[in-house]
Amino acid sequence: MKELNKRQVWDYFILIARILLAWTLVRYGWGKLTDAQFGVTEKTMNLPLKDVDLFRLSWYLADHEPFKSFIGISQIFAAILILYNRTVILGALMSIPIWINILIWDMTFMGLYTPFTVRLPFYLLLTCLILWHYRDKVLLALQNCIKGTSTKFKYPIWAYLLLPFLAVCLELVGALPSVIHQLFKHLFN
Repeated sequence: MKELNKRQVWDYFILIARILLAWTLVRYGWGKLTDAQFGVTEKTMNLPLKDVDLFRLSWYLADHEPFKSFIGISQIFAAILILYNRTVILGALMSIPIWINILIWDMTFMGLYTPFTVRLPFYLLLTCLILWHYRDKVLLALQNCIKGTSTKFKYPIWAYLLLPFLAVCLELVGALPSVIHQLFKHLFN
């Protein structure tokens, strides 16, 4: 049997980390999609709000759609990306806000020292180690994202001075569907 060198062992460790992270993301994502995670019992629903602890309140809130499905699908999608060599970096980058969001959510609603709030920083560390392992590609991608980005054309100074006004106008265009909906709602009610 051929002896493994340190680089091969490290590469194999990264592969193990990818499998663990993908499995964890799929497991929790699937739990959200199959109603195995979030929600509260009927007994909790019948309690006065002041008697419901933050954990159960948070699980009640997280059980609503489309939030629950969005989180579940995002977790599964990130897991799939982590598994494939072509998309591992994208999957690792996508999983970072997922891990951080879960960590902050759990710390807020369950407390600082729960089994999962202790494990989540470990998952973040493994994710960072994956990115470190592929750092040559990560750095190249980051350099391409931030290097030399500018508008495609040069504009006169007056055009730049109009930007705040035009941005407000654009915001108003974005509000038109809501205004139209409210108008029709009041006209036909």
